[in-house]
Amino acid sequence: MSVTLLAGSATASVAVAADVPAPAAETAATAPVENLIVGYKTSASEASSNTAAADDAAAKGKKAGKKAKFDRRLGTGAALVSLGSATAPADAAKLMAQFRADPDVAYVEADTRAYPMATPNDTEYAKQWDLFEPTAGMNVPAAWDKTTGSGVTVAVIDTGYVAHSDLAANMVAGYDFISNATYARDGGGRDGNAADEGDWNATDGECGVGSRAGNSSWHGTHVAGTIAAATNNSKGIAGIAYSAKIQPVRVLGKCGGTTSDIADAITWASGGSVAGVPANATPAKVINMSLGGSGACTATYQNAINAAVARGTTVVVAAGNSNADAAGFSPASCNNVINVAASNRTGDRSFYSNYGASIDVAAPGGETRRGTDTPGTITTPENGILSTLNAGTTTPGAENYKPYQGTSMAAPHVAGLAALVVAAKPSLTPAQVESAIKNNTRPLAGVCSGGCGTGLADAAATVNAVTTTTPAGLENGTDYTIGDNTTVESPITVTGKTGNAPATLKVGVNIVHTYIGDLKVDLIAPDGSVYNLHNRTGSSTDNINQTYTVNASSEVANGTWKLRVNDNAGGDTGKIDFWNLTF
Repeated sequence: MSVTLLAGSATASVAVAADVPAPAAETAATAPVENLIVGYKTSASEASSNTAAADDAAAKGKKAGKKAKFDRRLGTGAALVSLGSATAPADAAKLMAQFRADPDVAYVEADTRAYPMATPNDTEYAKQWDLFEPTAGMNVPAAWDKTTGSGVTVAVIDTGYVAHSDLAANMVAGYDFISNATYARDGGGRDGNAADEGDWNATDGECGVGSRAGNSSWHGTHVAGTIAAATNNSKGIAGIAYSAKIQPVRVLGKCGGTTSDIADAITWASGGSVAGVPANATPAKVINMSLGGSGACTATYQNAINAAVARGTTVVVAAGNSNADAAGFSPASCNNVINVAASNRTGDRSFYSNYGASIDVAAPGGETRRGTDTPGTITTPENGILSTLNAGTTTPGAENYKPYQGTSMAAPHVAGLAALVVAAKPSLTPAQVESAIKNNTRPLAGVCSGGCGTGLADAAATVNAVTTTTPAGLENGTDYTIGDNTTVESPITVTGKTGNAPATLKVGVNIVHTYIGDLKVDLIAPDGSVYNLHNRTGSSTDNINQTYTVNASSEVANGTWKLRVNDNAGGDTGKIDFWNLTF
């Protein structure tokens, strides 16, 4: 199978004046502390009694030699403890140590201040509507006060990398997996140089019937810029996970790339072993594949992806640009990936984007022309996705920035978000990263005919969800074995809620099981009401990693909820890996 990149056309951009950054705020390490926030375990009397919380604060303050007084109860149920006056961080730390030593305390933290976030001073930032515009942007800046992707490597499996000063600081060594020297254009086969040698075609039909002549795309460099271009460097654009590292893995050259090369690239990028290739010194925690071809997911792709995920790598793929069901394209139709559709600046599905039940989320992919405009024309460059590029028509020339459109541009938005999430909470598995992103989307402002997954990816909402202390009982990560012809239940006990569950209760389900057509999956409310989530569909597909929305507004929120799984056949077994509830 030959695979191609998933981007559209581009045009040049014009620089705008740099934004003036806001004054820097005091760091949390040096700012004085006036209050503490104390979360008690639900079993503790201080969790519900203000009197008990007040007595506890006074007693611990006395031990630490610091006045401490219960001030009020937060909406989360935590206690706000006043220190009476601005206190040096070292003195506040002594009191915090008293709380941390108490087994009835779930957490204690300083009541730090938030400040207006400085606008990045990158000269093209004002054009990056996809990051910040409220209608259809991905709400990225509001996530940067908690995570910028530090410590995470993202492998961009693509055309390789052409040198760009807005990316150079964030690059790590990659590899060239194009095994055919003719297609590689570098005089040899596989090697340790992932430089983009150009994917241009000189004549129509050169790459098969219907193929067209065209210039080099420098596609991998454009994708990389969206993920991790240097930020606050007074030039160019801002990357979503601008403290992450990019690992270029070259698989696309002249006439695209082969499944065999791409599968090996997936294996190597995630830390697996490939014969004849040196071990990857910096395995990626996130892989981006803005590439694809027609046909359902093959065993080769699926096996490589499954192994990568098992190593702890989150795999993000582009849905495709054929305005068709993504089920007919790969690797978009593979399991264990985050399959990303493209949305435009008004919040509609981009006219070219694939759609369907296999889509997990949407992200900005832009439109450099309207769907009714002549193909190949550039009519709305301001609505494309601006990123790092190169001016060379065939071989590399001067670096520049241009807007592209495509699900190729949407996928790196989600790969960048995955890097933010992994950096914020490294313990998360790929399934949990995917669940966090899908559970915290927001509805598209416009229309998505055909299906765009759970909605538009929202960086701030996702990062807040994984960095906020979750009340006990909203996730069950215990494995429950699903045997042949058996029924198993996994419980979650909810406490501390008031009133009924929402009409949009989200149920995140991760079940590892071959042949999911054997399975019936139900959510059981505390009063025994049954809400069906999955009813023996999917035939031989492996695994369920899905977020379901349930109208549970008639159910009391508090109580024991259960995920019930019934296996109704022999020959295939599995487990409930984890599931969660989002109220």
